[in-house]
Amino acid sequence: MSTARLAPDILAGLQLVLTQVSRGQLAAATSQVGELHVECEALGRQVPRRVLVVIIPSPLTREALALASHVGAMVEVLRQARQADRLAPRYQQAATQLRLAVFMSLTTGELTLARRMSAGAVPPLLDAERLRIHLLRCPPADRGRLSDTFQDASGYHGRGMMVRCPVYDDHLICLLPLEHDGARTDCGLAAPLQALVRDNPHYALGISAPVPLLATARAYDQARHALAVACHTPDRVADYHGQAPLAGLLPRRQALAWARAFLEAINAAPRLTLEITSLALSFPRSGVARLLDVSRNTVTAHLGRVQDALGLVLRDPRSRAELALALAITDLPLPEGNAVAEHVPIASVGSLLSTEAAITWAHAFFQPLQLGTDRTVHQTLRAWIEAGTDAQRTARHLGISRTTVRAHLCTAEQLLKRSLLPPGPGTHELVHAFRIADRAP
Repeated sequence: MSTARLAPDILAGLQLVLTQVSRGQLAAATSQVGELHVECEALGRQVPRRVLVVIIPSPLTREALALASHVGAMVEVLRQARQADRLAPRYQQAATQLRLAVFMSLTTGELTLARRMSAGAVPPLLDAERLRIHLLRCPPADRGRLSDTFQDASGYHGRGMMVRCPVYDDHLICLLPLEHDGARTDCGLAAPLQALVRDNPHYALGISAPVPLLATARAYDQARHALAVACHTPDRVADYHGQAPLAGLLPRRQALAWARAFLEAINAAPRLTLEITSLALSFPRSGVARLLDVSRNTVTAHLGRVQDALGLVLRDPRSRAELALALAITDLPLPEGNAVAEHVPIASVGSLLSTEAAITWAHAFFQPLQLGTDRTVHQTLRAWIEAGTDAQRTARHLGISRTTVRAHLCTAEQLLKRSLLPPGPGTHELVHAFRIADRAP
């Protein structure tokens, strides 16, 4: 841009000089166009450089020339400041997306992929052996502010990392590394997070158990269960104190043979179909669509193919629980010696859930419920599962209000120390516990 009354033919006569200054061949130049004196000076360091052009009837004094140069430098500073203001939100968005990508890679056990995608700016978290996940529930508008407050110049949060959950708008996922002895966090975020909850009545915090870095997905599930408990406690902070997963307690070879046979029909399915199926067992379909940046119709189409191949109805919590169990079993390490389970007779899932270990697990699962309430909560849970986790249908079946159903579910979350709303891993365990209890002596 230029001041008024600057004829285009004057700039045309300066084309050669302007090109040399802009390309960095000259830092400044003085020339004559007709009877006018022209002073040109390069601004900034990035090539092509902007050029300050001063056109006057007579040569400038040394003081006036210095003042013009100073004005040009100030204009360049203001331009860079405005550009920085425009770029800052893009940088923050890119940093947010990278943190989410690293977290998603860790939840699938892809540590090498997480390193590759953050090459040149690898988060210190990836050098940790173990971590805890602190899952903070807060108003959606606070998540960005909190993440920015603790963010350092590298785009991370010291040795830790904060990730805005793409599924639940009021969840902030905080990955905190542990010392080698696992005794405490060393990234300085644990205490501030608990202080935030103490000072804000609308906040709650669920904390996972210490897990290896490659078990990030398990830590996230634990933190979700702990958060469900924290929401019903006076101090709104809860640590995870759950049982060992059912999949790891079943007879290893027989369970693997059953799981492989159960999943055989989708072994050749595209990777995206398998990822969508796995995520849909823990999140609502709209959340899966946001996680993978696909449409909800795409998610539904992939799940439809899995349903048809396996002969399941994935809106039925019992079918979802059975599929989740099979996937969990195949995710476990192979039996010792990498023995293949194909030669083991394929047992039914009913026989697997009738083992002593499964019965003991189910008894421990229900024990807090039996000690903490009368039978009404237990009956509501069973009716809720039979109604496909539909609270309205459950209320009609039991002749109570939907609010009462939800209150019973909240009580169950607090006693069982599991997240049941929305349905997910906690609901799967509830289905298995009922199935085992119904078959047990």
